Amino acid sequence: MMWLKSILRGGVLSILVLGSTVAIAADPWEKTNQRIYRFNTFLDSWLLRPVAVTYNTVVPGVVRQGIGNFFSNVDDINVLANDLLQLKLRDAATDSGRLLINTTVGLVGVIDVASSVGLSKNEEDFGQTFGRWGVGSGPYVVLPFFGPSSARDSVGLVLDTLFNPIQYYEDDSVRHTVTALRYIDDRASVLSMEGLISGDEYLFVREAYLQQREYLVNDGAYYDDFDDF
Repeated sequence: MMWLKSILRGGVLSILVLGSTVAIAADPWEKTNQRIYRFNTFLDSWLLRPVAVTYNTVVPGVVRQGIGNFFSNVDDINVLANDLLQLKLRDAATDSGRLLINTTVGLVGVIDVASSVGLSKNEEDFGQTFGRWGVGSGPYVVLPFFGPSSARDSVGLVLDTLFNPIQYYEDDSVRHTVTALRYIDDRASVLSMEGLISGDEYLFVREAYLQQREYLVNDGAYYDDFDDF
């Protein structure tokens, strides 16, 4: 599940940093969400995780790094679009530079040349753009296969998908293979961090996801109730 990458890499960090200072969105569909979460977990345990373990064992680290860089470069197209929609012109300049350098000098992104010259990757998507322009997150929702989301981010996910050029490749076999590889690579990249999830797994993931999204929408700023005193 691609959501594991964001939860384990970003969500855990934000939940540790922000604690309980961020308001948690409502979870009115909790029973249904938990059923879908169990389905996703079952699918991960019996299919995706074993494949990811094999992938990590068989594929050399330098090759995995190149594959991850390639997909990160593809993602920069979506990041750049959302920089512009949020009027973040400085970030747009950085991300357009990343895209140009990595696509050309970096061999379609396989080598992350841009980071080595100081052009760091930003994280932007349509869910964040909606939030930036005042759209609330809405109820928490767990999507089959895609994992934790919200009403706002679910709509954003559709647009994120439309901005992914891989899905427009005409050869179905190549398109499906590349998409599957992205899922496997994302899952393999967080195998070593699975132990960070503790307690009630559903609640932990929900809070980590929602706090991380709030953190990203506000570019790292958050409201602290103690500011009122």
